[in-house]
Amino acid sequence: MFAWKHSVAAIAVAVAMAAGSAAADVKIGINVPLTGFAAADGKSALTGAQLAAEEANAAGGINGEKVELVVYDDQASPKESAPIATKLTAQDKVVAGISGSYSGATRAAAGVYQAAGTPFISAYAVHPDITRAGDFVFRTSFVGEVQGRAGAKLIGGMLGKKRVVMITLQNDFGKSLAAGFREAAGKFGITVVAEYPYSIKDRQFGPIVSKVKADKPEAIYASGYFFTAGPLVSQLRAAGIDVPVIGQEGYDSEKFIEIAGKAAEGVIITTSLDRDSDKAETKHFIAAFEKKAGYKADMVAASGHTAMKVLIEAMRKAGTTDKKAIRDAIAAAKVEASTGTISFNGLGEVRKDVQVQVVKDGAWHHHSVISDPDLLAPPSK
Repeated sequence: MFAWKHSVAAIAVAVAMAAGSAAADVKIGINVPLTGFAAADGKSALTGAQLAAEEANAAGGINGEKVELVVYDDQASPKESAPIATKLTAQDKVVAGISGSYSGATRAAAGVYQAAGTPFISAYAVHPDITRAGDFVFRTSFVGEVQGRAGAKLIGGMLGKKRVVMITLQNDFGKSLAAGFREAAGKFGITVVAEYPYSIKDRQFGPIVSKVKADKPEAIYASGYFFTAGPLVSQLRAAGIDVPVIGQEGYDSEKFIEIAGKAAEGVIITTSLDRDSDKAETKHFIAAFEKKAGYKADMVAASGHTAMKVLIEAMRKAGTTDKKAIRDAIAAAKVEASTGTISFNGLGEVRKDVQVQVVKDGAWHHHSVISDPDLLAPPSK
């Protein structure tokens, strides 16, 4: 336990001293899963946030003061994230916080930050109740239902596929995506032939694969993370099921391609990061992240970077460490980030386009963009 605490302190000091400062002045908390099943996502999210902090410090920090990241491992667990949020707000005295974690952990932390009157940004968790914790909580990624509706447009409106099987992960992430997909399916002429649930612990999908093969769908809408989607897609393809598989940002990792191998080819996802973007901000992030991390950028990396960049720019505009002023500056933000132009509605939900990526030649590439303000409108209450 001591070694882990020491490593956390080292992370904080390394970020604070990126521009040669002897002391860190502005503390920002971040909860991420650094151990357990979500550790790969946590590593990417933290590295993205660190990169944004280092870039800010190299450019003079926040109004002349340096940024210190105070980092804790929440193991993607609500039981861990709630006491961590209490420690960050009450003991560490952070001026704001970011979640680089999954929905359950983020929801638990959000309530603590709200009660403390401390601004909090969810980098990529999708559950709709996160921002409903209160007016100090924001989200720079899509709520699950929005991404689900985008998936329906992609399959029915853009690919022209009408008979669809859903394979749904039974957690906050999967259920909210499925709800959005079902909500919009009829609008795009989609008939959901069947829906098959599975657990986050599942890696063998034989019974589901057999049923999907018998259903003979035109496309498959399958929610999951890279560590579930990799085996699922591999087993679907091994069974001779060659229809389009549509996933979401949970697939958005080089590790999905590593796990699925050749079966990953042609898989299409809705996400936040366009690897082939010609926008200077996105190109800079992709290159800078790979140089820092030693591997290619993924959605959670870009989301951690985006959340930190939004927070830093808001704090610069606020010109103070007063938490209410920072909250107001976040609410009014319009920031060019690697995941798009970030602005928020009254509930603290982001408004931006959905990027669509496809695996080609063993790598993620641009497929299309879904830009539909009505379809992609986040909840407002």
